Amino acid sequence: MKLGLVVADFNSEVTAPMAERAQERAQALGVAISHLVHVPGVFDMPAVIAKLLDRAEVDALVLVGAVIKGDTLHDEVIMHAIAGTAAQMAGERGKPVALAITGPGMTDEQAAARIDYAARAVEAALKTFTVLRGLDAG
Repeated sequence: MKLGLVVADFNSEVTAPMAERAQERAQALGVAISHLVHVPGVFDMPAVIAKLLDRAEVDALVLVGAVIKGDTLHDEVIMHAIAGTAAQMAGERGKPVALAITGPGMTDEQAAARIDYAARAVEAALKTFTVLRGLDAG
């Protein structure tokens, strides 16, 4: 499997180690990372997701981000938007899109405690890719 990794740089104190964990887990599973793309924030991901899913050398994506609670419900708006968009594009293109985007409603401490979720997202992308290949074969 060839994996694309899209990393939001906003809250980089959390997303940079998440990206490292995702890359380490991909390597341990024998998954090649064909594209590593940085975007300013989670809300900036949709156009990149679309472009990467349309590439033949991308079998699945992992989206890395941390949406931390602020003074408004902005974190909830962002998470609903990206989760819906990612799910829709995955369904339309028949390729897995795994969320390693933590939030909403998290504090900085909760976000830091969830850095390992990026490794889990790589595993989810691989498992879903394997299921889809099985359905194509059968």
